[in-house]
Amino acid sequence: MGRESAGAVLGANIRALRTEMGLSLSELARRSEIAKGTLSQLENGAGNPTIDTVFSLSNALRVPVSSLLTEQSKPGVVLVRSAGLDVLSSNAVDLRLLRRLDLVETVMEVYDQRVRPGEVQQSAGHPGYEHVVVTSGVLRVGPVAEPYVLEPGDYVCFPGHLPHLYETVEGPVTSVLMLQYPVDAGTTPMAGSCAVSNAARPQG
Repeated sequence: MGRESAGAVLGANIRALRTEMGLSLSELARRSEIAKGTLSQLENGAGNPTIDTVFSLSNALRVPVSSLLTEQSKPGVVLVRSAGLDVLSSNAVDLRLLRRLDLVETVMEVYDQRVRPGEVQQSAGHPGYEHVVVTSGVLRVGPVAEPYVLEPGDYVCFPGHLPHLYETVEGPVTSVLMLQYPVDAGTTPMAGSCAVSNAARPQG
């Protein structure tokens, strides 16, 4: 999906979900804490949404991020070229949505994630769990109160509803991020738990 079509898909999805929920543009602006003018631009396929903007809309509309960024998937073999993906950026992180998987009682989103050195990406939280696998560099990631340091090959899973952060220790960092949502993404936290790998070291 190219950048132009990605913007059009995002705009159409925002409008469709907002209409389905019976929300005015003003009410969605209030719930997401995004300016009404900015929302209008996004619905028209314009603007340059950041990671924070898309996650705020995801929480306000109670849907996974992939429901905003992707068209309905078709069955069969799927090949995704990174060069054709839209990039969601923040001060420290670049995300490319590779795949959405609709499973029994859960939705999984798979992202190519790059973390730049010198900045910290913080999230106030969202439904579900985050799964992270580092492929290069060293990453500090996880709940703000107790983050973990991941080296290449390390994996961690933590509840997404907790305030959490991403920060390079040795960077830049490339990693795979998997977001796991309940089918009803408005449910926080998601039922169940995930174990933390022994390879991840809590920071004192």
